[in-house]
Amino acid sequence: MTRPYNFSAGPAAIPEEVLQQAAAEMLDWQGSGMGVMEMSHRGKEFISIYEAAEADLRSLLAVPANFKILFMQGGGLAENAIVPLNLSQGGAVDFVVTGSWSQKSFKEAGKYASNRLAASGEASNFTSVPDAASWKLGSDAAYVHLCSNETIHGVEFQQLPDLKALGCNAPLVIDFSSHVASRPVDWSRVGLAFGGAQKNIGPAGLTIVIVREDLLGRALPVCPTAFDYKTVADNQSMFNTPPTWGIYMAGLTFQWLQRQTEGSLTGVAAMEARNIAKAELLYGYIDASQLYVNKVDKAYRSRMNVPFLLRDESRNDAFLAGAKARGLLQLKGHKSVGGMRASIYNAMPLAGVQALVDYMREFERTSA
Repeated sequence: MTRPYNFSAGPAAIPEEVLQQAAAEMLDWQGSGMGVMEMSHRGKEFISIYEAAEADLRSLLAVPANFKILFMQGGGLAENAIVPLNLSQGGAVDFVVTGSWSQKSFKEAGKYASNRLAASGEASNFTSVPDAASWKLGSDAAYVHLCSNETIHGVEFQQLPDLKALGCNAPLVIDFSSHVASRPVDWSRVGLAFGGAQKNIGPAGLTIVIVREDLLGRALPVCPTAFDYKTVADNQSMFNTPPTWGIYMAGLTFQWLQRQTEGSLTGVAAMEARNIAKAELLYGYIDASQLYVNKVDKAYRSRMNVPFLLRDESRNDAFLAGAKARGLLQLKGHKSVGGMRASIYNAMPLAGVQALVDYMREFERTSA
């Protein structure tokens, strides 16, 4: 069977090799007589899965030794509360709002801290990012929060800001849910990164938090113990029962990433090269067409999530029906922005993007 190309924004496509390996091990993981979902999280079998996943992620993202990798639950939305519970100390937090997800983060943090709007892209309908020199960062900020890739609006930071160069000594917190493992991370500029796994790493249910050690131990007294980063770190992510299946699937994805090559590049560097090629192919066609348009500032276009509109929106339903008939799935844009959206995460091959472009070209030609 030829599988269709799934452009879902999340839960999203998982590499076929990973799915095949998980299927083969479903009833019996490596001769243990148990499936992973049946294992004790404290047994030697699962501990080996966890340790390999943690080590592989550290290697893939070049995470420095002074950062802890935590496997948690609750997704990015829960982290919008858990981060201020751990880092704000009830003080002020500065937010750079560049789309729907950072808007949600800003609103949620106001329950636990004094949330301040340092900058917003709302005036541009979230099609760009305000110049960092214009950000209003307070000297008393406990941290600065931004979403480094906005899944809905298709805005991505191509380079993380250097807060110290902006005169701010607060740690930078990034929500990298929708582009984690698609490109390197400059850890010298980051204090904490978090992301739900269901876009680039595996199934929904696992949340990854990577936090600098000096930021541990600051949780508010009201912070639930299971959400206290220091408690989670001290217990190797097993203070409570972790999302074992999600960690296993993430581990298989990390192994898959390690096997990827592009010329002399391997791992995340290879994926970044592929992602650049995929994005250039799709944006290049959109920009050259008369029917489709992407309104995002070219300097901040996401490599992962490509929203686009048909200039004749009366053709939307026909476009989606034709795409589905050709095995091009989940292209409808988010309800808050309309139009279309192609999420082209790591698991989406270049052939899938080429198939989409071929269909878009055919649809444009027959719609003329």
